[in-house]
Amino acid sequence: MAKLRNLSITSPLLFALPLRSEWAVNPIDINKPIMAGDWDGAGSLKFSRGFVMAKNDANFLYLTLDVVSDTGNDPSTNDYFWLSFDNNRDRNITSGVDVNYGLYPGQPNKLGKQKYLGPGQWTGLLSDPSNSAVVQEFGASPNSDDSHRIWKFRIQLSEINVALSWPLSTPYTYFGFRVKSSNPGFTTDFPGNFYKDFTKLRQLILSRKPTIPVKDLGPLVGSVGLIPTTKISPTTGRATTDAGYYLAVENAAFGGTLNLIGNRTKLQQLYSAGNRKYKVEIAGPGGGSYTKLISNWSNYRWTGSTYALESFAPNSFGYYQMTNPATDYSIDDLLIQFPTSGLLPGLYSVKVTFYIGTSYTELDSQVLRLYIDNHVPDVVIQSVKHGSSEVSACAIETIGAAPDGLNFRITANDPEGNLRGVSFYATYGSGLSTSIYSESYTPAKGNWTGFVNKVIPASGNWRPPQSCAYSFVLAASARTTNGYSWIGHNNTHRNLTLLV
Repeated sequence: MAKLRNLSITSPLLFALPLRSEWAVNPIDINKPIMAGDWDGAGSLKFSRGFVMAKNDANFLYLTLDVVSDTGNDPSTNDYFWLSFDNNRDRNITSGVDVNYGLYPGQPNKLGKQKYLGPGQWTGLLSDPSNSAVVQEFGASPNSDDSHRIWKFRIQLSEINVALSWPLSTPYTYFGFRVKSSNPGFTTDFPGNFYKDFTKLRQLILSRKPTIPVKDLGPLVGSVGLIPTTKISPTTGRATTDAGYYLAVENAAFGGTLNLIGNRTKLQQLYSAGNRKYKVEIAGPGGGSYTKLISNWSNYRWTGSTYALESFAPNSFGYYQMTNPATDYSIDDLLIQFPTSGLLPGLYSVKVTFYIGTSYTELDSQVLRLYIDNHVPDVVIQSVKHGSSEVSACAIETIGAAPDGLNFRITANDPEGNLRGVSFYATYGSGLSTSIYSESYTPAKGNWTGFVNKVIPASGNWRPPQSCAYSFVLAASARTTNGYSWIGHNNTHRNLTLLV
């Protein structure tokens, strides 16, 4: 078993305290009043005109600009905001990368997005589809009983380049904002001139500490990332969670770097009794004998002002020491973090055993079965034909009147049966695309391997929308998770020009 090297990834030290987002147990409906209870316990940071409040789940950052000083309920978008994120977290303005959110003119509940071109310079509003949104509210809040302006945001984490699955760093970003009020009149930037100088941006640290229902936790190993171990089949080693869960998966295999997280109540009992020594073992497919699972990893401990990196490893005999469950870490109750990239696909057994005190007398253990698969699906565009003739890559082909067109043979195959979805489409022109074929996993497919040499379309021909250069793209995703998100995808493409 290969070791995971002890790598260090740290955030720049800040003189100002960061904003710490708290976990949203349920997705926040930003259309509901802020006093409805969804924002209870949110992370909070004061600025000169009010407060910033933050929660997040595995998909969205929920942010509120609670402008308690803006007590004038003037209409339309004479009042507005800017909300900027440093998408590559380098504390510099990077053209075409960093993002600024604002309002569509005259539409106070329509969120617009633009990219930075330089200090104080942006593209126009982008037409990219987005699940992010904003809702304006005027009323009381947890920070003031007087009615005032409130901006509530739902920001898709992928749009600000944040993922809870980062294995070696606590997820974070840098942000800044402007709030403008007409009555009373003020324009406030936080921090000052942030949109010209990203070194001024404030750090926002996201939570990956979900409150998993106690009934779903395993007895000792409570979860793999966000997935409760009770939702992992002991027979197949694949996971299925409820449709409304933080991470909804169906018959999912595991891969990437995995976090085994302990049952908090059980760990507290063990720690209080002085039973803090444990061992992790792994057995490969086919029922082989257990060997010690040796891994080094890092976790961030909250110091009261920032997260400090700490390193963890077993002792020379391969035993680990449990940390105090009361200590605030970026990943609480982490028993082991280990990479699976070097493992062949198959059903593995992972065993965690605790001992009495410093002895070698076993006290409690749990065996967890995981189907591990880091292979990505095979994708091949096997043929593109016009009638009975193969059209070679980079060809210029003339398509006659309907029903003349193209047909294809494609392969999207995952021998381990962990295919999640297939998409075959064409891109052309300036950002245009058209779907040709797609298929997604359903539980009825079982361990879906996909298809080989499939004819597309099944009958007739596909016709291009217009004369243009086309790129035909075949993409497939794996039904594999690291416990925080889906991982594993593959794609291929073929280019040609079609004249209609």
